[in-house]
Formats: sequence, C-alpha cells, structure tokens
Amino acid sequence: MTDDRLPLAELLAKAGDQDFLRAVAESVLQLLMEADVEGVIGAGRFERSADRQTWRNGYRERTLETRLGPLNLRIPKLRTGSYFPGFLEPRKTVEKALVSVIQEAWIAGVSTRRVDELVQAMGMSGISKSSVSKLCKEIDERVNAFLRRPLDCEWPYLWLDATYLKVREGGRIVSVAAIVAVAVTTEGRREIVGLHIGPSEAEPFWTTFLRDLVKRGLRGVKLVISDAHDGLKAAITRVMGATWQRCRVHFMRNALAHVPKSQTTVVAAAIRQVFLQPDQASAVQSWRHVADQLRARWPKLGTLMDEAETDVLAYMAFPSQHRAKLHSTNPLERLNKELKRRADVVGIFPNEDSITRLIGAVLLEANDEWQLQHRYMQAEGMAELASPPVEETTPLITPNAA
Repeated sequence: MTDDRLPLAELLAKAGDQDFLRAVAESVLQLLMEADVEGVIGAGRFERSADRQTWRNGYRERTLETRLGPLNLRIPKLRTGSYFPGFLEPRKTVEKALVSVIQEAWIAGVSTRRVDELVQAMGMSGISKSSVSKLCKEIDERVNAFLRRPLDCEWPYLWLDATYLKVREGGRIVSVAAIVAVAVTTEGRREIVGLHIGPSEAEPFWTTFLRDLVKRGLRGVKLVISDAHDGLKAAITRVMGATWQRCRVHFMRNALAHVPKSQTTVVAAAIRQVFLQPDQASAVQSWRHVADQLRARWPKLGTLMDEAETDVLAYMAFPSQHRAKLHSTNPLERLNKELKRRADVVGIFPNEDSITRLIGAVLLEANDEWQLQHRYMQAEGMAELASPPVEETTPLITPNAA
C-alpha cells in the first residue's frame, strides 16, 4: 500500500523556505489521491490481490489554485472506469466562465439587482477590468481551441439542436439561437463537434454552420437528426448530402396539436404503434394505416402524417442496434438542461462572445466527461454503414397523396 510518511527534510531542501508549505500541500494531496485510488482499485501498486478491480494507467496533470499558490497535482488514471478526487471541482472552467460573464455585465453597466446580489454571494467585493480581461482570455483560448479543433475521422450520425438565449445588441434585447452539434464516430464514440450563434434559423444560417463543420473535417455523415427547422433540410442536402431524420418527439407534439386534449392519449398511442414495428416496410405500412384512420376525424393530422412520413421514419433504414438513439434529439436532453441551467443564472448576456464563452465552457466539460464513459453506440452496427449507402439498399416508399 502507499507509504504514508512525508519526506519533510527532502521537501525543505528542494523547495526552500518560501515554497515549503506549497510543496508539503502538494505532497499531502498526492498521498491522499494515491490512497484513495488504491481503495478504488482494490490493491496497492504492484500488489497481487484477489480484490483488484482494475489497473493504473498513468496520470493526468491538474493545477489547483490555493492561497499558497498553484499546486501541481498528478491525478491517477485507470484502465477501466474513472477516478476524480473529491477535493477538486470538475466544473472549474464552467464556473470561471459564469463569473466572467457576470463581471462583463456588471462592468458594462447592464447588471440588475439580481446579478449584483449574485456577485456579492460569490464573495467578490470589487471587480477590475484587467482581472476580467485576463480571466476571459484564459477561458476563450481553451474554449476556442476545443470548438475549432480538427475533426479527423468519419462521423456517420450528427445531432443538431437549438437553445434560445437573450443578448443585448445595439441597446435592444434580442433572442439568438445557440446551435449545438453532437456526432458519433465509426467506433461508437460521442463528441460535441460544434457551436454556432446566430440571429435566425434560415437556410443561410444552417449552411454557414454545416460548411464550417465540413471545413474542419466532418465527413461520412449519413444521418442528421434535428427538429423541423426552416432551411435546415435544404442545407443538409446541399452541404452534407445526408438523410434527414425529423425528431420524433417534436413531431408528436406537432401532431397532437391537431386533436382535442381529450383525444391526445388515444391518438398518441395509435401513432406509437408505428414505432414498435421491427423493420422499415412494416413501419411504413403501419404509418399509412394509422394516417388513414385518423384522417376521417382530423384531416389536418392526416395531411401532416403524409408529409412527414419519410422524414420521421428515416431512422428505420439504419442498423437496428442504433435506432433507439437515432429517432429524436432526446440524447441531447441532459446536455440542453445543463446549458439552460447555466444560462438562466446570467439571464441576459452582454454580448455574443460571452454566450460562446459560457456555453462553450459547459460543452468542453461535458465532452471531457463523455470521453471517460463507455461507447455511446455499439461498434458492431457500424459495419453495416460501411456497405453501400443505406438509402440505396432500403429506400423509403414514396407516401400516397392525401
């Protein structure tokens, strides 16, 4: 097991009087981590034990800011699973970004009493513009490096979703769309690949965003999953040449808006029968049968189902192992909640750069956490995507006219 003795004489000789306490603190925290990770592993270093759960896999560097100065720590890594010491804050970058946004708002003279009270609660009695500039520069460098990194592999699946935020622009408060792009590699690994801020969701907006992803190396996209945003479908065809999957959850909301509230449960159950079918042909047949049944009482709903058939059932042409995560943008729900939770603290952003800073920091931390998790999708199903394009082998049947 770990040696619990501190070589104080060696530390004093190496560090000198001024850095002695900092060196001792580093050593104490390192010993705590070593002892902690041994409990997780179930065995000490080089120890043979029947209780061993995994093995060590090197270290990753981490700096901890303290009153003694920055402490340079080496966090142990594991071959399977993950380890993170409890005394470190995993969302440090996000919290820094949140503080910087509030500071910017205060300095720009656009703060409210609520923001002022929040700053006071954080223990900040005064804010200098130089400290804000330094803090923002540090965050921006990390966030921009993450958001502009090369995408050097194939990404068969791409999810796009929008979160609307308020920002001050020319003395007015306007709503902007923050588009988040998440993709999965051919190895089944999920990553956040892009963030784009814009005033609308017209076709030029989507085209610019998708072209930027392609320029950074995004390739091999076979299916794009999103809500029915205006202009997106045309941009996908023009830039990606991929199939579009209309979010099934959003479609259900649109469909149920055409029926009385007293009938929504029955109608929803009828439509969901389509999604229980084992293959594409059965799903298409069931879809048309349900549409014809509902058309007699709700003609607009029948027309909507005719128009949306191809887009809502697009995922059925892809490997069965992946379909549960392809039919909607629900895999992004937890991420979107975290984005909104952080953004709601700010309320109104002082500028678009502050949106990119805060949202980008949240995405960076979330992406790091995803890399410590298991594969998001089964790699076996990816082999089917290597064959000729899915839409050529199992084409969707053109829906009947209403």
